[in-house]
Amino acid sequence: MSKRYILLAILLLGSAFGLLMFPETKSDAKVSPTDLLMEINDPARFLETDHIAQRLIEGDPGLFLIDVRSLYEYEEYSIPGSVNIPQEELLLDQWKDYIDQEDMDIVFYSNGDVYADQAWMLTTQSGSKNLYVMKGGLNEWFRTIMKPEKPGEMDPTEVYDLYSFRKGASIFFGGSAQEVPALNDDNAPKKKKVVVKKKKKKAAEGGC
Repeated sequence: MSKRYILLAILLLGSAFGLLMFPETKSDAKVSPTDLLMEINDPARFLETDHIAQRLIEGDPGLFLIDVRSLYEYEEYSIPGSVNIPQEELLLDQWKDYIDQEDMDIVFYSNGDVYADQAWMLTTQSGSKNLYVMKGGLNEWFRTIMKPEKPGEMDPTEVYDLYSFRKGASIFFGGSAQEVPALNDDNAPKKKKVVVKKKKKKAAEGGC
């Protein structure tokens, strides 16, 4: 378990102790600190980029992507069909109907895991359900979907099958028609920015 989650666990347990000591104090959180800790440790809350790409290609109406980066970053590049809700605005009433959708899998993503994970924690603690994080964020999306690496000659058939899917997905999402920008991880130093020539994006249909 990372130091970040250990610190979070300590804070949440401290909050739970405070609630026991002062039962008259009301809390706006709909999920208890103990339940939140259990959900944090559930790896099923992370969805792989291949899984998300497959559902988008199939036009799955039960998938709803939320980009929690800034509007500027979202306009520079975003996954087709995703909606931009900056992390600091997630709990505003205007976005409540976007996040509280019982029949939808809500997936948060950012450049890496950090901001999307924080978005998941905020909304999960507020009582929203069916929430997920795209594992690795856009950095992983570019590595696996937009710019997949060709397997070696000695790699097994399964690796080639996955590469074949990813190449098809790259074409589907426009990877063959544009250069992919270099993104920074949420907590990493800035890298050299790549100049991108992009076609005008077309919004995906349905609930994706």
